[in-house]
Amino acid sequence: MSKQTFVKGAAAAAVTALALTACSGGSGDGGGEADDGPITWMAMLHTPVTPDADGPIHTALEEYTGQEFDIQWVPDASKEEKINSALASGELADIVSLTVTDSTTVRQALGAGQFWDVEPFLSEFPNLSKIDPQTIEAAKLDGTLYGVPFQKIKTRYGVVVRQDWLDNLGLEVPHTIEDLEKVAVAFTNDDPDGNGKDDTTGFIDREESFLVGFRSLTGYFGAGDKFSVDDSGQVHAAFTTDEFKDAMEWYRGVYEQGAVNQEFVTVQKTNQQDAIAQGKGGIVVTGLFEAKNYLALAESADPKTPMKWALVNDITYDGQPHRIISDTGGGMGGWLALPKSEVKNEDEVRKVLGFIDKLIDEEPYTLMTNGIEGTHYEEDAEGVVTITDQTAWEQDVQPYSSSRPSEKVKTFKSSTPYVDEANEKMAEQEPDAVVNPTQSLTSETFDRQWSTLEDRAMDAYNRYLTGQIEMADYEAVVEDLRGQGLDDIEQEFTDAYAEVNG
Repeated sequence: MSKQTFVKGAAAAAVTALALTACSGGSGDGGGEADDGPITWMAMLHTPVTPDADGPIHTALEEYTGQEFDIQWVPDASKEEKINSALASGELADIVSLTVTDSTTVRQALGAGQFWDVEPFLSEFPNLSKIDPQTIEAAKLDGTLYGVPFQKIKTRYGVVVRQDWLDNLGLEVPHTIEDLEKVAVAFTNDDPDGNGKDDTTGFIDREESFLVGFRSLTGYFGAGDKFSVDDSGQVHAAFTTDEFKDAMEWYRGVYEQGAVNQEFVTVQKTNQQDAIAQGKGGIVVTGLFEAKNYLALAESADPKTPMKWALVNDITYDGQPHRIISDTGGGMGGWLALPKSEVKNEDEVRKVLGFIDKLIDEEPYTLMTNGIEGTHYEEDAEGVVTITDQTAWEQDVQPYSSSRPSEKVKTFKSSTPYVDEANEKMAEQEPDAVVNPTQSLTSETFDRQWSTLEDRAMDAYNRYLTGQIEMADYEAVVEDLRGQGLDDIEQEFTDAYAEVNG
């Protein structure tokens, strides 16, 4: 793997270098026999420990798949630099894990045509042929699938509500936006913790409200995931739509009643978590899996904390069908990409895809998740999995978990509160996922200007919600953004959407 330092302009260099690599004989066209050597894999390392190349998990995976492979681990902290350098130099592996899905460098390298379009091959493999069609579409770039998508749960978000506070006030779990507001106001005004003090609120939000928590709420109102497409095929930024503004008006009303923490625009994620653990608020729009973490935080501060949570995955608004914005890009966590410079022909493509396909079987998935039974974990008669040697698991197993081609192979039972319930509820709402329709499209203006435009829209949202401006002022900001590239972005995405969808 290249050790050179990432330099400015790597995006252009990546495309040029890959093109030169192809011209030098790595076209990857046509048939031919597969190389008998080991498969090489450039994979991300999210742990401080690098596993041994001949460690128990690696050995067991080779035995199961019948395929030798070598992993070049790329530390997560430097993954963009390392991947950009590798793309620019052409020093790649048979499999390249590309997990920064919005990287301009990565997207330009994929679009340069130097990676295999794997879609025509997927039907030949039992696991790859079953990848969710919505995930396949989300993983395409301008209509082409330049790698096997890492499969993730599509919709992890929901609304997490203090069940013990509901019980104290005689309230039911909310299932509509209207009832959610009533609960938020009651949590603010009716002393849900029974301490006789005016020290609680409904929602605990944070500074990324526009991008995270509130963004999820807008899906219930009918807004899109960052962008939406109307019946005529025109693409619109979600924050410009009536549905998004309806959600803003509703949330401002809740804020004005004191039922959203008033200082949310300055609250960091850790501060938000601490406030929840300390019982300052009772509603969070977040990943349903977070309930276990809030409980653990509260119990670490006070083991006697009487905290219970309701995990709500079916909120609706005004009688509309349930819809939930995907927080994982349609269940797509990046690509297992096959460069033509390394994977020379279709037989080699099938060899590599066959290896990936086998990793999605239950046994390899278990190895990459829990390890080896009796060494790293035990499973009781109820199917509850317990890690028995934490040190060995962190050394041998944990590094492989982020390289699982799919996180959806099997759900293991847990003894930790809320884990099984969260897994069940996240799976239940997958059919209602709303996915960004432009995720797989290209817009040069988006690449150059979107982050600046989005920051300005977020600032206007914050000022509107806190009463500093009115809706007409917010709309004026949006109108101003149109002349600064927003119109161009929407039109470029509209043209790309029409081209891909005929």
